[in-house]
Amino acid sequence: MSSMTDIVFLLLIFFLITSTLVNPNALKLLLPKSTGQVSENATVSVSIKDWGDELYTFHVNGSEEQLPLEMVEDELISLLQSREDPTFSIFSDKSVPIEQVVNVMNIAKRNHYKVILATSPE
Repeated sequence: MSSMTDIVFLLLIFFLITSTLVNPNALKLLLPKSTGQVSENATVSVSIKDWGDELYTFHVNGSEEQLPLEMVEDELISLLQSREDPTFSIFSDKSVPIEQVVNVMNIAKRNHYKVILATSPE
C-alpha cells in the first residue's frame, strides 16, 4: 500500500508541474464594447475595404479612389500637416484582418497622429 501512495504522490506532482506549463503566455482579455462616443472629432478618415480573396483597398476621406498603403501615408501627411492636434479615424470592414488595421495605425505612430477606430454601436 505504501508503494501505491508513492506512485500517486509522484503522479500528483507530475501533473501539477505540467499543468502550469500548458499555457504560460496566455492572457485573459476583456475587450471593450462600443457603447460610448469619442469626444475627439476627426475630420479625416481612412477606410479599409475587404473585396475577398485577400484583396484590401484603402480610401482616404471616403473617396472612390483606391490608394495603395504606401500612398495613404503621404495623403494623410498632406491633409493633417496644418492641424494643431492631428487626428484621423479608421473605418474597417469586420472581415479585414487586424494586420491591415495595424498597418494604418503604424502610420499614425510614425507621424505622431491620434487615431480613432470607428465601430458600429451595439
